[in-house]
Amino acid sequence: MLSAACLLLPAAAVAADLVPVEDFARHAQLSMPRLSPDGRHLAVNMKDANGDSHALAVYDVADMSRPVSLLRLPKYELAVGITWVSNTRLVVEKGKQFGSIDKPLATGEVIATDFDGRNQDYLYGFESKFGSRAGTRGTDRGSGFLAGLPTPTNGRFYMTTYGWGSEDYSTVYDVDASKNTRRLIGQIKVGGLSFMVAADGKAHYAYGRNDNWDYVVYHQQAGGWTPMAAARIGSSFTPIDSTPDGQRVYARYNAGGGPTALVEQDEDGGNRKVLASDGFSSIGDIEWTALPRQPFATVPATGLPQASYIDANTPTAKLHRALSQKFAGHVQFVDFSEDGGKLLFWVGSDRDPGTYYLIDTHNYKVSKLFAAEPWIDPAKMAERRPLRFKASDGMELEAILTIPPGAAGTKLPMVLLPHGGPIGVQDTWYYDDDAQFLASRGYLVLQVNYRGSGGRGEHFKEAGYLKWGTRIQQDLIDGVKWAITENHADPKRICVYGGSFGGYSALMTTIRAPGLFKCAVGYAGVYDLKMMYNKGDVRESKSGRSYLTTVIGKDDADLDANSPARLAGKIDVPVLLIHGEDDQRAPFAQAKAMRAALDAAHKPYEWLSKPGEGHGFYSEKNNIEFYNRLQSFLTKHIGPGVSAP
Repeated sequence: MLSAACLLLPAAAVAADLVPVEDFARHAQLSMPRLSPDGRHLAVNMKDANGDSHALAVYDVADMSRPVSLLRLPKYELAVGITWVSNTRLVVEKGKQFGSIDKPLATGEVIATDFDGRNQDYLYGFESKFGSRAGTRGTDRGSGFLAGLPTPTNGRFYMTTYGWGSEDYSTVYDVDASKNTRRLIGQIKVGGLSFMVAADGKAHYAYGRNDNWDYVVYHQQAGGWTPMAAARIGSSFTPIDSTPDGQRVYARYNAGGGPTALVEQDEDGGNRKVLASDGFSSIGDIEWTALPRQPFATVPATGLPQASYIDANTPTAKLHRALSQKFAGHVQFVDFSEDGGKLLFWVGSDRDPGTYYLIDTHNYKVSKLFAAEPWIDPAKMAERRPLRFKASDGMELEAILTIPPGAAGTKLPMVLLPHGGPIGVQDTWYYDDDAQFLASRGYLVLQVNYRGSGGRGEHFKEAGYLKWGTRIQQDLIDGVKWAITENHADPKRICVYGGSFGGYSALMTTIRAPGLFKCAVGYAGVYDLKMMYNKGDVRESKSGRSYLTTVIGKDDADLDANSPARLAGKIDVPVLLIHGEDDQRAPFAQAKAMRAALDAAHKPYEWLSKPGEGHGFYSEKNNIEFYNRLQSFLTKHIGPGVSAP
């Protein structure tokens, strides 16, 4: 006999074994593994059982049953960067997890530790009282980030810093991670830039967004920084690394604003050679050989992750192809040992969060290290299918459909799932918790890489500037209409749910396309664009304020005309608002403003907020409640037997 809960679920979900909500709310225990230069040890982020504390764990690769050492970090802190600078010493870039939607935010603190947990030292950050040189660096306060390593490793690393009180400068040092001493190798009077340190140990490029949000590149020549000519930069030039002979550089580049290619060129931009490119997609992941590092394959940033080999006859390309034939899913190389004898690689797919393996490249023996989310059964997960459609103005866009397991026929109940960002962020084919949860409950899931998304070059990103509430929303609406026309979706049972900018879109799409949706769920959303200039962490830096001016503009009337909180009277569907009360990116005031607007317009809504939660719920308990609430809300409005009046 079916339970009452099952009777409320779409038929496809009832037909299959229902995956517990808890499986989608759990956090991965181990993440971000890094192989030591000698191939003997693995350093990883480890989450404690309580779910809100992390440690840096080091394992012997021959025994993954227990760690050799644990470096415990304060609550909500974790490593956002783990780098071996020798066989026995690690450099860790610290960060904080403010919510489940955004990636952890780097705090700018850099620490070092031996692999066995001894000789810990605070190398840079805002806690100047800590570390072996605290007494001589009392004013040494700012943010530090890893900028590269000498090869082979020698206990040193390159570190970019942005000092507090000197925000107009970017600086890079050569740092001894054991002695906590450093040597200046580059400085430029432009804040917020990154550096490329070449094989000679000198900073050759400084690049990034300046305080005006302009993309700039400087080349160091004869001891001075020279802006690179626009003709040499094109629309996007990002240096990556020196070629093995140190005479040329690898870079991402596009001349006219389209998808970025992988190129090899002289340092001044001359004699450029395209190694890999695609007419629709930028180059995404780049696969590298062991030392001396050089790219051997690329993967497109959109669509299916099919490797394209730069030279298919090289031994590393042959190894990658052999592993790709052996394993189901996409194979990605993570780390080689310095002698090339050991390789850490990952295999994952649209249905599988992935597993890490180690292979001995001499005898080709493969050892499984750990699965990212071992409780997920790929056989019970849904296929994710990248497709393309034409928007109403003729622009070709990418859509990703997640198809419920066991779904038969057409015209399925559908949830539009807009991604956050919006600028430079994208949905990909890989495993997605939200999409898989919704598909497990019988819903077709549509994700659209609208204008402004990443993966297709600068012009595509910039096409989303000043279009948050207009063209971007139309792209999403066009995706829904395409899904209806293709008979993928039941036009009588469509809802929209999104987080962050996706929460904004969940409300705005219902305003722009009345009658198209049956309900809307806004999760950690921004609902009043003007408020972004007064509340939230984006506005706290000069570059953040320039970003806002660039992407949403400053005209009050225009901001009001594209803010759901100012247009609540036009919302014609039931709404569910979910928000963390300690959200810094989209402050709780955003949700309260939307709630007040719905109240004033006498519109129906439901509400769920949690104290102590940031930009997206982090607590597994709260995430379970969130998913159950989302499931109940969708069932009520587009579940079986529900149709438009």
